[in-house]
Amino acid sequence: MTTYVITVPGTFLHDVTEEQRSGVKRRLRHRDPQNTDLGEAEELDLLTVQDDNTFSVRLEIAAPDRARAEADASRLAESALRDCGLTDEDAVLGPAVVTGIESDY
Repeated sequence: MTTYVITVPGTFLHDVTEEQRSGVKRRLRHRDPQNTDLGEAEELDLLTVQDDNTFSVRLEIAAPDRARAEADASRLAESALRDCGLTDEDAVLGPAVVTGIESDY
């Protein structure tokens, strides 16, 4: 099993409240990349939102391979957004990418 740091980019199509942002972070806190060597060294934030409403969700995912890690991260990010009341019309996600690998070997 390998631990990956996965970045899921997206765009908020409408303004989101601080409560919604906090809700997303709260739902994903257990996957915070700060728990990895890369996350700690790079001071990665769980959720980063830019002025133009683009955002990045960064998650720590343990998976047998890259494809599974990316799929799991996308699913978790989408679920957190939806749980906070953000639909596909409010927040669109891009493809997940590996931004770090921490092997258990």
